[in-house]
Amino acid sequence: MNQPGLFELAGFGPDGWGHALLAGALMTILVGIAGYSIGAVIGTFGAWAKIAGNRAVRAVADAYTTVLRGIPDLLVIYLFYFGGSAVVTAIGKLFGAEGFLGFPGFLAGSLAVGVTSGAQFTEVLRGGFKAVNRGEIEAAIACGMSRGLRLRRIIAPLTLRHALPGLGNVWQVVLKESALVSITGVAELLRQAQVGAGSTGLPFDFYLIAGVIYLMISTLSSLILQQAERHLSRGVRRR
Repeated sequence: MNQPGLFELAGFGPDGWGHALLAGALMTILVGIAGYSIGAVIGTFGAWAKIAGNRAVRAVADAYTTVLRGIPDLLVIYLFYFGGSAVVTAIGKLFGAEGFLGFPGFLAGSLAVGVTSGAQFTEVLRGGFKAVNRGEIEAAIACGMSRGLRLRRIIAPLTLRHALPGLGNVWQVVLKESALVSITGVAELLRQAQVGAGSTGLPFDFYLIAGVIYLMISTLSSLILQQAERHLSRGVRRR
């Protein structure tokens, strides 16, 4: 019996795994978006703590970024998944449940990716704020703008403009980190490739297909981010 070709495996025919791989790619994007969103919230507070917080708050933010940037991402996912499962199991026992209760893999993976990317967000946003021309902020103060108005109309847009290239890099890292979530049983792209490889005995083919799909997602993301960067840079004089 002839083995199906690469295009047949990636297709939607009787021997194709196109539906499973497409579902896995969508799950990868969902995990990436969830983790990125969580990281953005954490990173915003982390950057604020490093910029405007008191000494104790800055120390907490520094400790957070140091620890999370020094621990392997896979270990963070394990801690969230097994630690969360232990907590859920303990709570279940209080209500009469028996046996092991697993923490949802999607939630554990999204939280882990969010917490790890939050450390990168913190540094990127802090750098974006530091790049804002102090003269523009002083001009806003001279015009009588309140603190909230300065933040909304001057500081936040300029910080985002300076930070956007770095935020794009964080997104690309998050996409690659989402592959690690497969260890929790989430049926994302790499997990579907592993299932296909085990079912057909064609690991090289499936991992090659998965790599191409990851590259397509990454390339499309880069194009969208470049368009966003051009949009935010409208009216800015180039030197």
